[in-house]
Amino acid sequence: MGNHFTFMSKKEARDNHGSRSKRMGRSQRKLLAEEELLHRQALSMALQQHQLSQRFDGSMSRRIGSTSSRRRNLSDPFSNGKQVPDFLENIKLKKFVLVHGEGFGAWCWYKTIASLEEAGLVPIAIDLTGSGIDLADTNSVTTLAEYSKPLISYLENLPEDEQVILVGHSSGGACVSYALENFPKKISKAIFLCATMVSDGQRPFDVFAEELGSAERFMQESQFLIYGNGTDKPPTAFMFEKQQMKGLYFNQSPTKDVALAMVSMRPIPLGPIMEKLSLSPEKYGTGRRFFIQTLDDRALSPDVQEKLVRDNPPERVFKIKGSDHCPFFSKPQSLHKMLLEIAQIP
Repeated sequence: MGNHFTFMSKKEARDNHGSRSKRMGRSQRKLLAEEELLHRQALSMALQQHQLSQRFDGSMSRRIGSTSSRRRNLSDPFSNGKQVPDFLENIKLKKFVLVHGEGFGAWCWYKTIASLEEAGLVPIAIDLTGSGIDLADTNSVTTLAEYSKPLISYLENLPEDEQVILVGHSSGGACVSYALENFPKKISKAIFLCATMVSDGQRPFDVFAEELGSAERFMQESQFLIYGNGTDKPPTAFMFEKQQMKGLYFNQSPTKDVALAMVSMRPIPLGPIMEKLSLSPEKYGTGRRFFIQTLDDRALSPDVQEKLVRDNPPERVFKIKGSDHCPFFSKPQSLHKMLLEIAQIP
């Protein structure tokens, strides 16, 4: 009874230390093996997205035809208990054009694409210039017009009597605003997903200024800047380190999605986000805008998103709890349902 003390000889202590080191070594090797597996899975997913996108012309990536011939037969909260075919009758426009944010590409919408296709809709994800698998050098993209060119080309080629629902994520919101100004009649609704819904004369960077500091300070002090034309010339792009990206964008995202993003993210061209937008009440002002807030966002905080909504009021505001800044989302069905609800609004 009482306290029990164990005394070890020097040899026993050495043996015990050696076995503990072996255990630690096995643990570290196991962790490295798991990280390597995640990396391989992410590369495989990115390659699959690349192969799928090769079925289409230009820099537009899209999956067509669901991998399953089945359609959802479960009732949807927004369909008032009706089956999917009846529910689809309430959606006049079934084509969603998905525009990614800074550093991302069409690949980031893969969960949204799958959900919308299963519901019988037509999602189209576009790679902006120098993003995703688009071959343009990011450092050569200096204007918002250049950056948005794949989206603008798509809208230009739409038949005159056809409209789409446009969804923009993060800084892709500037491209959506630019498209609204240039093609207001071809966009039925514009959905800003934790996006830079700027006002006339505002720069997309201004939206992030409260998080990153002033543009002038950022350009002078940021260690993430890229000097594509030489260090004696102005910076051309920037890219956060992996740990910063994880903390800013993926604080709620599944590990496998983060691994996919880490091998797929590309530098962010500076020119487009530093450009002031010219938005008129006659064109941009006539567009129907909706905003989806992400409530656990660290890149574009809920407070900043609230300010965007106050300064440039949309038609309606939606909120997703437990959502970070990445369109993967830990709860992708929440986004899916909100997109369907917005699509049904007369």
